[in-house]
Amino acid sequence: MVALVAARDEGDRIADTVRGIRALAEVSEVVVVDDGSRDGTASVALGAGAAVIRSERSLGKGRALEGALRRLPAADVWLLADGDLAAAAGELGSVLAPVLAGEADVAIGVFPPDHGGGFGLVKRAAARAIATLTGYRAREPLSGQRALTGMAMEAVRPLAAGFGVETAMTIDAVRAGFRVVEVPAALSHRPTYRDLRGFVHRGRQGLDIALAVLPRALALR
Repeated sequence: MVALVAARDEGDRIADTVRGIRALAEVSEVVVVDDGSRDGTASVALGAGAAVIRSERSLGKGRALEGALRRLPAADVWLLADGDLAAAAGELGSVLAPVLAGEADVAIGVFPPDHGGGFGLVKRAAARAIATLTGYRAREPLSGQRALTGMAMEAVRPLAAGFGVETAMTIDAVRAGFRVVEVPAALSHRPTYRDLRGFVHRGRQGLDIALAVLPRALALR
């Protein structure tokens, strides 16, 4: 079982994230997908015991993950995680559990209601798009904490670009007939604040989601 950790400029958190995932007995390898970090994320991840696939420049989350998948051999189960989980990464065992037990093909980690950050607008729009296109009602449409069987991963590839990757992944998995569940977990990550940086991030996220949803709405994929 291989864990892919998406990271960009997470040098202050990536070591704890890697250690938390490596502590999960089910995980055989942790690969940090470094999307053009400028803060030494790659070297810190290596020091914590992860393998690293690094892009010299930022490709965006979805393309960076897809590029890593093309370089790695197939796996029976994949765990996807974000690099800013820090010590909370050790809670990902609960996300893995339904997939490893054969009860689900895709499991999505649901953050506690008070985990903070964000504005809600993008999250609601993503959930609405998923429901409209598939009938599936997602509580955590933007969560990057996911476990997938190897077959489910192949079905949702190539991954959508940028921050549209999670929304598109859920749409594609449900449309392909895979069992998708959401799992509450004691997760936490770096919050997105209501400042200029936060607004820019949410704007980019919303655009990426729209670009991922549009071709699926037009049945082009």
